[in-house]
Order: sequence, then structure tokens, then C-alpha cells
Amino acid sequence: MAEYRTERVGHLIRQIISVLILEGRIKDPRVSAFLSVTRVQVSRDFSFADVYVSNIRAEARIERGVEGLQSAAGFIQARLGEAMRIRKIPRLRFHADTSIREGFDMVRKIESLAAAGRAGEGAEEREPGESEESREPDENS
Repeated sequence: MAEYRTERVGHLIRQIISVLILEGRIKDPRVSAFLSVTRVQVSRDFSFADVYVSNIRAEARIERGVEGLQSAAGFIQARLGEAMRIRKIPRLRFHADTSIREGFDMVRKIESLAAAGRAGEGAEEREPGESEESREPDENS
């Protein structure tokens, strides 16, 4: 039961912070509208909430955005207090989430390995030391 409550509170925190970012209510210039909250993990006693943020742009901007959000944490917590009906508002800790970019990099690597594998299959049909040009055409070709 407690896990369900922490998930619900985390989802609500994520939603509220996302709206604050999107509407531009956080006035820090380091916080751009391109930041997105990917996930929020709330501690069991609701004392802390780890907020993971990503950016579709360069990773340096993620770090700057995290710094801006951390400096605006008091403002954000006050907005959370107004919007949520819980006794204790968790203290916010912001972290850069690079998992999306790492996922794209992983897909790119897999695709390049698959392409190299397809190119390697054609090379296996030839005799060792035989190049594509020196190969005699088959009678069926």
C-alpha cells in the first residue's frame, strides 16, 4: 500500500514540475522549456524526492538545467505545497537523466553492428583472399 502511495505522489510531483517548466513559471534562465521530467522517486517517509530531468538538446544544457532547477527548488516546493494535500512536502533533489541519449546511442551501435554483419555475410561467400572483382560469375547468374 505504501509503495502505491509513493508512486502516486511521485507522479503528481512529476506532473506539477513539468507544468511549471512548460509554462515558464520558473524564471531561472538555465531552465528551458526543452527540459522534461522523466521520473520521480519519492522516499518511503516522503522526506526526499529525486527528480530526474532530461533534455533533447546537448548534455551540457541538462547540467545547467539541473542547476537552475536546484536553485529554484524552494519555489517549486512552495508550488507543490499549494497543489498537493499532504502533510509533508518532500525535499527535492534534481539529477540529470541521460538514459534516453544512452538508449539512442545503443540503438545506433546495434544498427551499425547489424549493417557490418550483413556486409560480412557477403564476404563469407567468397573464398579467402578472393576479391569481389576477381570472382568469376556463376553460370546461374
